[in-house]
Amino acid sequence: MPEDLLRIGTRSFRSRLIVGTGKYPDPDVGRRAIEASGAEMVTVAVRRIPLSDRGPGSVLGALDWTRLTLLPNTAGCYAAQDAVRTALLAREAGGGDLVKLEVIGDPRTLMPDVVALLEAAAALVKEGMTVLPYTTDDLVVARRLQDVGCAAVMPLGAPIGSGLGIQNPHQIRLLREAVTVPVIIDAGVGTASDAAFAMELGADGVLMNTGIAGARDPVRMAEAMREAVSAGRKAFLAGRIPRKMHANASSPDAGIIE
Repeated sequence: MPEDLLRIGTRSFRSRLIVGTGKYPDPDVGRRAIEASGAEMVTVAVRRIPLSDRGPGSVLGALDWTRLTLLPNTAGCYAAQDAVRTALLAREAGGGDLVKLEVIGDPRTLMPDVVALLEAAAALVKEGMTVLPYTTDDLVVARRLQDVGCAAVMPLGAPIGSGLGIQNPHQIRLLREAVTVPVIIDAGVGTASDAAFAMELGADGVLMNTGIAGARDPVRMAEAMREAVSAGRKAFLAGRIPRKMHANASSPDAGIIE
């Protein structure tokens, strides 16, 4: 069987789990958790952690960049122009052409401003960036983001950092059917069952930070998330049995001796 890879633009990844670098109690715990997650891509908020900060005592300095791909993100941007500028500065600072594009529209819920998001995405694609936009679960917006050239779409499962789990499974299924680029659930995952459910819905990957970094034992939770994403993906590919209202005997009636 061909290897089941997550393909984003020209890149391929064995792991379908993407993790963040913030909120860990200390850099060593962050390093061990990221290693335990098996993630091959990690995201960094470039307005909060300078990409050059790789000295002793920093999470970035503790990571093995020979096996990891950096995904800078534009967290904290509230306007298209700011997000574009932040992404291009990150590229100039050595962050590469990948960007997780965030343009926030509401400071309390951290919901994305989809109008500004589309504007920023189109501008960054023209600059040659590989754009992964954090968006709502609106399939029309997702389709528009694909049309302007985004390499994936990243709908939220619940508000950022809430840990509420996947609140919108029907919308995620519809969105998955509406686009051909990878769909990566971004935000809301609180525990391993949430990650597995996201993958069972047909998501191509899951991005999380707080669900791991905020756990009582981040390293053990990272292991659980890695296994959950893998199990959910396998279950989706295998195909679940139909739901039925009544019992259906596991053993056939034929051959029963009376």
